[in-house]
Amino acid sequence: MEQFIKGMDISTLSEVERLGGKFYKDGVEMELLSILESYNVNAVRLRLWNNPYSEDGRPYGAGGNDFETTCELAKRALDKHMDFLLDFHYSDFWADPGKQIIPKAWQGKNVEQLEQSVYEYTKATLLALQENDAFPTMIQVGNELTNGLLWPYGKVPEYDNIARFINAGIRGVRAVDPKVPIMIHLDNGGSNELYRTWFDEFMKRGSDFQIIGLSYYPFWHGTLEDLANNMNDIAVRYGKELIVAEVSMGYTVEDYKAYEKLPDDKRKGMATKPELAEKVPYPMTPGGQCGFMQDFMSVIQNVPEEKGKGFFYWEPAWIPVEGSGWATEAALEYTKEKGPCGNEWANQALFDYDGNALPALKVIRDF
Repeated sequence: MEQFIKGMDISTLSEVERLGGKFYKDGVEMELLSILESYNVNAVRLRLWNNPYSEDGRPYGAGGNDFETTCELAKRALDKHMDFLLDFHYSDFWADPGKQIIPKAWQGKNVEQLEQSVYEYTKATLLALQENDAFPTMIQVGNELTNGLLWPYGKVPEYDNIARFINAGIRGVRAVDPKVPIMIHLDNGGSNELYRTWFDEFMKRGSDFQIIGLSYYPFWHGTLEDLANNMNDIAVRYGKELIVAEVSMGYTVEDYKAYEKLPDDKRKGMATKPELAEKVPYPMTPGGQCGFMQDFMSVIQNVPEEKGKGFFYWEPAWIPVEGSGWATEAALEYTKEKGPCGNEWANQALFDYDGNALPALKVIRDF
């Protein structure tokens, strides 16, 4: 990784395009990746779900990131000579600190069998990507593993099992490519205590990875100073390269309940809830988004020993189009969560609700 990574997670793009979403730069309609390329974006991140469909074949939505979808988007990015970070969730749908659901095909397996399944699935997926000329330039083994993976067997504090599952994924990668960089990713990038505790435990049990990935959302994960303090510490403590694998910042607090299917008493999305927006010392405006990104990139650039390698902005192109949201009814049945199923993210994109490129893209280009 010689260049500073200016990356974007565009996992919902195929769905947004299929539902009629369009993107514009200076008023001219363009294909999204061409717009991003013009702003010096040099990498994409794509999530992969094992089987994001119900038993009777109904899609879970939120991008529909099965193998075929992810492979197609990867080829589009690689054709533009962008790097490609593959994000294995090891789940049929969202995996994060609040849920890490064992894939339907692996239900009922014990720890040893799950370990073997992770290895075989990782290896088979990468061989298939290789055959399709869509091989990643970086691989993330698990997504936001703060509380582990493949619950309940790999749930914190079961660090022995957590390490077994992650190491199985790493072995699956290495069976196909001995050199591709591997990332391990947690959320809450402002919490140094979390990163020290988690990686101290993991390093006792496995260390064949090159990159620590962090999520940093300023309305949840502390201040930029907290992020800087954590990154500066763990860069030296563990000697790994650091990439902020997820980041975003709101550009508006405009409510658009019609898009979100939200009741009248619900404000839109994470960054428009007043109690969350007040935590961020930048206004939720296009200018505030620009100021945040400038300061955020400076934090990464100033990590000791040049260990700060860049970032991936999370879903900059998830604009509100009818039919694209966090979850379908089939997905809610699967995760046992409540709706609504709207987008709830579009006010943090790098394109406005109509698909026009926002000024923060120029800040990213010029950094």
